[in-house]
Amino acid sequence: MKPEDMAALMARAYRHQAPWGAADIAALSARPVTRLIGAPEGFLIAQVVADEAEILALATDPAAQRQGVASDLLTQFHTLCASEGVTRAVLDVAHDNDPALALYTRFGYAETARRAGYYRRPDGSRADALLMARAIRPDNAASPA
Repeated sequence: MKPEDMAALMARAYRHQAPWGAADIAALSARPVTRLIGAPEGFLIAQVVADEAEILALATDPAAQRQGVASDLLTQFHTLCASEGVTRAVLDVAHDNDPALALYTRFGYAETARRAGYYRRPDGSRADALLMARAIRPDNAASPA
């Protein structure tokens, strides 16, 4: 998936916050620590540093949501992490993004901290970010918890 396609998909999927532009995605993609996992209906962008991976973005086309796309992307991500020796995966998510929270919880992520007012909404309001993490081991990488 090209950066332009990813930016367009992100604009459709991220109604709760400002999406990234194609130039931002292209610059991030060029970094050696960046990992991209794509499908026609979605993508996951992460960075791996030492034994920790951070999910920076996970987007699914609204027309394909609730059809397993995000679950498949997370499964591929966890398998990739295990193959690279990653032992911990982290992410942040808006406190009121219930579908994403349910997905991440199902995959074994647990809240570790909260950042008050972290996300700026299109209407100017702010939303808290929940920081979540899970262990990555070869025996638990490819499936939900």
